[in-house]
Amino acid sequence: MIDVIGQISSVERTVGSRTLPAGEARVMTISQTYGAPLEDVWDACTSADRIPRWFLPISGDLRLHGRYQLEGNASGTIERCDPPHSFAATWEYGDEASWIEVRLSPAGEGRTRFELEHVAHVDDQRWAEFGPGAVGVGWDMGLLGLASHLAGDGSGVDPAQAAAWMGSDEGRQFMTLSSERWGEASVAAGTPADEARAAADRTTAAYTGVPAS
Repeated sequence: MIDVIGQISSVERTVGSRTLPAGEARVMTISQTYGAPLEDVWDACTSADRIPRWFLPISGDLRLHGRYQLEGNASGTIERCDPPHSFAATWEYGDEASWIEVRLSPAGEGRTRFELEHVAHVDDQRWAEFGPGAVGVGWDMGLLGLASHLAGDGSGVDPAQAAAWMGSDEGRQFMTLSSERWGEASVAAGTPADEARAAADRTTAAYTGVPAS
């Protein structure tokens, strides 16, 4: 049984922008503090044996300048690595390339703060239609998977259960609340509230299959 409200409330989400050589990019940051030591969280995020246990099957060369492939999802190149504190990689999906950086820091005895930053060039039309939740809901699912994995008590949801869980009432509630929170983060970043809510409603409908009202 997932504590949907507890997990959603444990996550921080921010939206911003950054000027890159290729132009203005959107920056989405998501973070959560886990009850696990830094080295364990680092291993969970970088081990080819453990990543599939909470995220997706992965193949490739998981070291600096190596290429990785997430099954049915993104691929990319590991550009920076500072064990056990951070790594950065390209995030290549279809014909689009963006960038991710994962940062880990101690958060008290036996606790670790996980922060993921996703930087992407998103055209204004698509941003207006779906907002940050288009990718943010997916990252919320990832942090839920990591929380489940690190808990190790049988609670939560693992990748083998994910598809069925996403189609459940509980899964739809999780994705709806995640989409709403990303809408709130968009408002905090300066998006007019009505536009952010409309984009969040469309994102919710895309993830849950329930038409926006």
